[in-house]
Amino acid sequence: MAFEFEKDLKVTKTNIPGLLVFDLPVHGDNRGWFKENWQRAKMTALGLPDFGPVQNNISYNDKKGVTRGIHAEPWDKYISIAAGEIFGAWVDLRPGESFGQVYTTRLDPSRAIYVPRGVGNSFQALQDGTVYTYLVNAHWSLEQKKTYTFVNLADPDLHIDWPIPLDQSERSEADLHHPMLKDAKPMAPRRTLVTGANGQLGQSIQAYVEEHGLEGFEFTDRDEFDFSDPRAYESYDWSLYGAVINAGAYTAVDKAETPEGRCDAWKANAQGPALLAKVAREHNLTLVHISSDYVFDGTQKEHTETEAFSPLGVYGQSKAAGDIAVANAPRHYILRSSWVIGKGHNFVRTMMGLSNRVADPQDKLNQVTVVDDQFGRLTFTDDMAQAIFCLLNAGAPYGTYNLTGSGSVKSWAEIAREIFDETNGNSDKVIPVTTEEYYAHAAGPISSRPTNSALDLSKIEAAGYSPVDWERALKNYIVIEKRV
Repeated sequence: MAFEFEKDLKVTKTNIPGLLVFDLPVHGDNRGWFKENWQRAKMTALGLPDFGPVQNNISYNDKKGVTRGIHAEPWDKYISIAAGEIFGAWVDLRPGESFGQVYTTRLDPSRAIYVPRGVGNSFQALQDGTVYTYLVNAHWSLEQKKTYTFVNLADPDLHIDWPIPLDQSERSEADLHHPMLKDAKPMAPRRTLVTGANGQLGQSIQAYVEEHGLEGFEFTDRDEFDFSDPRAYESYDWSLYGAVINAGAYTAVDKAETPEGRCDAWKANAQGPALLAKVAREHNLTLVHISSDYVFDGTQKEHTETEAFSPLGVYGQSKAAGDIAVANAPRHYILRSSWVIGKGHNFVRTMMGLSNRVADPQDKLNQVTVVDDQFGRLTFTDDMAQAIFCLLNAGAPYGTYNLTGSGSVKSWAEIAREIFDETNGNSDKVIPVTTEEYYAHAAGPISSRPTNSALDLSKIEAAGYSPVDWERALKNYIVIEKRV
């Protein structure tokens, strides 16, 4: 036993991003030795990702000189040595600037290494009877195997100085024929599933993905994947996915007060997110979920992420329940929005249509009443899509983030006047009324609305995202809509 005993647990970063080498304390006596091979709390405190291992594999190497690799698999792994010693070589096969980076070192029972998904792994046994063991965070499957990528052990461009020359080593037939680095296929990213693909936010997410040439995205709507139905999850191999963006929701606020609507709201806004959170927890996925100002009663002038829930109606209650469920997924982003505007039926389009009617001398409509005692900011779905990818790409701390447009807090009536002005210059035709007066003439069930819907944006700004000024975004939106 030539390795070092009683050294401190420590981590060393390498030239390959995310590839971490651990020195392990090994305690020896006349009987042999003992070590904590993997200790979640201590190692995550030192920077090891909480990668959620689900399988342990062992490779027994009978003779000195056995050489395996270079294989990149679609999971993270934590490698350690139970007996013997290896020379290891790792090659970054992820797309990006670090593609082709190489790191080599020796491992014995006192050293271990964490290998991120997409980094090619190889080793050479330096002693007879070397036992190489590793934890992985996805189960092996034939579908997973199809995503492997490889590079040749003997590629001269890698400059790997194998202790035992490869022509004297023991290799598999398959490993002899892997491609050179110049021909190697980069590891494809894990898939991202987007629910609610045909909704206003879903369409903006699709546009963002197409504009930025992002790969691995699957878009689905409720007809294809009813995420409130437990049986729908059985048709997915969730180990192939890295994230779910839940842009699907029930948004008919007033209809949620009816028996049928109540059921639909709870299924889409509470039960569905709870099932998504369950699969995210079980498969180590990142879950992005969209919340609403309706989880609050609106008594606070501006709401922070830590304010206690106080929903007024069924819609708000179902959204609050969904938030609670999603927060139980370790890797989650809850984006809380208000007064959402995108492609499809929305307040801005409705007001533009009414402005056109008022401007038409043939139309009998000559004024429009709009509520003047509810206050907030508009949230444009294109802005929401950008914020989602900002949080995901930056690796921002998981949790809840308020996300609306920035700028002045105004009432619905004030916003309607701006829309009328930009559309036809007829803002004088917007007549402000109280909520009570407006709903006194409404037909059908009515849900209570928060008086104040403005959300504090300091947390998302501190995370590196600056929401657009909603009034500037509104002007741009109207210009585009008028061209259609």
